[in-house]
Amino acid sequence: MTIKHSFDDVVRPAPSWALRLRPGRWPGFAVAAWGFLFSVPSFVWALGGTFGAQSAVAPSLVKLADDRVTWFLAVLWVTGFLKLFGALVGIGLTRRRGKRTGRLMVFCGGGATVLLVWHGCLFVAHGVLVEAGARAVAPDLVGLTRWYLYLWGPWFIAGGLAFAAAATHYVRRHDGRRELRLYGSVGALGALVLSLASLVTGIG
Repeated sequence: MTIKHSFDDVVRPAPSWALRLRPGRWPGFAVAAWGFLFSVPSFVWALGGTFGAQSAVAPSLVKLADDRVTWFLAVLWVTGFLKLFGALVGIGLTRRRGKRTGRLMVFCGGGATVLLVWHGCLFVAHGVLVEAGARAVAPDLVGLTRWYLYLWGPWFIAGGLAFAAAATHYVRRHDGRRELRLYGSVGALGALVLSLASLVTGIG
């Protein structure tokens, strides 16, 4: 009894869905999921719903949303769309793009990495100091501090690391790596300057 195997039986091309989801593209899809999920609370709160915000978000921000303050609602809408734009950047980093688009994607990826990791680390550091008793907060804000320590801080950091991985994979898969790295570095530096300015001025 003989068993014959054709070449196609031994080496079969990967299905199209497998190519779309190959390991190098996962960071970009992770960014897209992160941005989409993170945009939902912004739009919900902008539309008048504050479910979950009372315990997980600063009371002053919840009051602005409840009072339907115009400028704050505008901020919610803008931040919601910025998060959706971040999701689009993640998708853009999953495959080869044109030269200009690729530069923009890597620039945004570098900037988002620094902004998100910076804010996430600030949230975590503040929470750790409060938990350790090195920094005092009002008793009614202790629970809120833990939300920022265990949820928002890690969530921001995770998003930043996803952006970093997506931009890095994009650069590695394309020609002109030096130029793309330059755009990513400029984006990261700009975000760092903005973050330092917000820390010094107390804005943001």
